[in-house]
Amino acid sequence: MSTETSSFDAVSHYFDVAADRLGIAEGLQSVVRTAEREVQVQIPIRLADKEMHVFTGYRVQHNSARGPYKGGIRYHPHVSLDQVRALAALMTWKTAIVDVPFGGAKGGVDCPAQDFTEDELELVTRAFVDKIGDVLGPSRDIPAPDVNTNAQVMAWIMDEYGKLHGDNPAVVTGKPVSLGGTLGREAATGRGVVHAYSEAARALHLQAGATRVAIQGFGNVGSWAARIMARLGCRIVAVSNTSGAIHSGTGIDPASLLRHLAGGGTLVEYPDAGRASDTEAIPPEELIALDCEVLIPAALGGALHAANASSVRARMVVEGANNPTTPEADEILNENGVLVIPDVLANAGGVIVSYFEWAQNLQHFGWDEREVNDRLAKRMRRAYSEVQERAQANRVSMRVAAYELGIERVVEAGRLRRHRGYV
Repeated sequence: MSTETSSFDAVSHYFDVAADRLGIAEGLQSVVRTAEREVQVQIPIRLADKEMHVFTGYRVQHNSARGPYKGGIRYHPHVSLDQVRALAALMTWKTAIVDVPFGGAKGGVDCPAQDFTEDELELVTRAFVDKIGDVLGPSRDIPAPDVNTNAQVMAWIMDEYGKLHGDNPAVVTGKPVSLGGTLGREAATGRGVVHAYSEAARALHLQAGATRVAIQGFGNVGSWAARIMARLGCRIVAVSNTSGAIHSGTGIDPASLLRHLAGGGTLVEYPDAGRASDTEAIPPEELIALDCEVLIPAALGGALHAANASSVRARMVVEGANNPTTPEADEILNENGVLVIPDVLANAGGVIVSYFEWAQNLQHFGWDEREVNDRLAKRMRRAYSEVQERAQANRVSMRVAAYELGIERVVEAGRLRRHRGYV
């Protein structure tokens, strides 16, 4: 089964479990489950090889009961309509769980962005916005960065949208700070993961100094989570990325590793840099089974599945990636007493700070980074508490409790607005 199909099936499965527990009528389930609009466009681009390449772009607007659509745009060869549908639905529940006034959306282009020059990335981005610009807008649909997109890509989106509809920085979040982006946005998702860990650690009576952490994926989310957890006193014992994985019993210094990578080194070459004498390269699949307190899957979806979930020895899994755990793996982890902090809660720091950026743009007023971080911490703590209380009261997993909370809030908003299908 492909990752894309697995993601779609996983989100549908968790939705079905929670919606059935809530007693939502079948007809209303269909309304809330399916997307309100799906856009698929052709993107023909002549690349540096002088050949014409035709990519497909997607924007799925899942639900707007609680506010304008919100969700990232990813560039990856495996982007598909089913994958984008699943991630758009995930955004609907995520924004509701952390109580920001957005609905859910997602977008993507099935292009090998990692092989593109900057000029080629800009061509694809502007062509994509030219095709979908009419369905975007600061009060309609606000994109953000995702896999293989960043602040620069958001700047191009804002600029191209401005050519079509007039300049409005609030049309996109995750922009460069100099173009209306917010301080704290780059670290927000990783910082939110750390807040989720801190709340869970309190419940498990786990001290930071006694916490060993393994991180699968050392991109934006994983690297920021590693840096912030290390500052708390946690020990980062393993890290992986697309080039491989490394392990160190005494701990890996994330800042040192980032300097090594920025200098052109690969992850598996890091032991040769002499940073830690016991650092060694390990097969990537071994990282999941390491003896540690916290496992953070922060790469693409489907990392934890039926074949490897029983090997997890961590006390908690904090999902930095979207859909990193299949339903079968989730059941195994729960049976084995592993506390799973689900993606719809754990990695919501990004959309929370995106909301802050959007609000600042609408007010034409900026906050300092400390205010952004303090507001993020407050919202993450509140959301974690609400999900945890529901999980304990109903004797369900954190994931089921989170989905129940999110679905309830969306249905309530749709009924209050008297949207068609909700009443």
